[in-house]
Amino acid sequence: MTTHHPIAIVGGGLGGLTLARVLHVHGIPAAVYDLESSPAARGQGGMLDIHEESGQVALRAAGLYEEFRALVHPGGEAMRVLDRQAVVHHAESDDGAGRRPEVDRGRLRDLLLGSLPEGTVRWGAKVTEVRSGDDGPYEVALADGGRFTADLLVGADGAWSRVRPLLSDAQPAYTGVTMVELDLLDADARHPAEAAVVGGGMLFALGGGRGFLAHREGDGSLHVYASLKVPLDWADGVDFTDTGAAKAALLAEFAHWHDSLRALVTEADGALTPRAIHALPVGHRWARVPGVTLLGDAAHVMSPFAGEGANLAMLDGAELALALAAHPADTEAALAAYEQAMFARSEVAAAASADNLVLCFQDDAPLGLLKVFAG
Repeated sequence: MTTHHPIAIVGGGLGGLTLARVLHVHGIPAAVYDLESSPAARGQGGMLDIHEESGQVALRAAGLYEEFRALVHPGGEAMRVLDRQAVVHHAESDDGAGRRPEVDRGRLRDLLLGSLPEGTVRWGAKVTEVRSGDDGPYEVALADGGRFTADLLVGADGAWSRVRPLLSDAQPAYTGVTMVELDLLDADARHPAEAAVVGGGMLFALGGGRGFLAHREGDGSLHVYASLKVPLDWADGVDFTDTGAAKAALLAEFAHWHDSLRALVTEADGALTPRAIHALPVGHRWARVPGVTLLGDAAHVMSPFAGEGANLAMLDGAELALALAAHPADTEAALAAYEQAMFARSEVAAAASADNLVLCFQDDAPLGLLKVFAG
């Protein structure tokens, strides 16, 4: 049996959920299909800084701003910039202004999920094929044999979107940087020296094509990305199922770094996880195709070096919903208005992200990043 929806959203991340929530606020129903088996199927990652001009705008449109403020991690906007010998070149405290407050991604996702009518999200729905409807609705096939159709199909399904080929042949390309994700749990009690290096918020320790990006989580742990300018296949040569071997391989890449920074690796709790960073071309866009659009990483995945990914996804979702609410009888006008604004803002953010990646991994880093902060 094939289910039909006026609006179907593929992907239950922050962008897709924001779209569904703002549509609900305006009395417009939508169905969300997500490949995870349940909301708790996997961890949602670390902290996010939610920007005043984007993510916070989306949360206000969703009617969830006050609930969001209750989730903010106090002190999380603090920041430190170090070189590879752990010399502090820049430090900022959290002034409490709330322009970019930190929040746990999982708790933010739970807030959005809890704001939707029961049954909005269909879990365990892995998309295997998307077909245009030949002047009719789009048809989507699922791995479990199910199918659904939609008059409006929104791809909110991330970097490797199944919906994007309806609009664009572009594929994300490797940026040249791989991050190895790790955690230090209960840091103040179990890892006080490492907690002191990271500080109360965000840490950048950079130099010679390497770096540590870390932040303090709301639960007192440290979430760390040991970042490397390496070939795409670098991680293939490391046995990440053997934590000891993985630590040794990673430490070899930071051989001449200060011991206090290397300790972020030696003292890590649990497994290490490599993540190759990919991005779509700066300025990615497409010609208008009736009845289908993209948001978030599906539309403009970029490196994390502008901190815009989640913020733009949420703003995309909110702006698309508001456009649809403003054009109830003309979906194409709504999509055209949404896409033109989204293309412009995502191009600016993607360019900044690409530029910042270069600055962070130059031989003389962190000097370039310090000039950005000074400006």
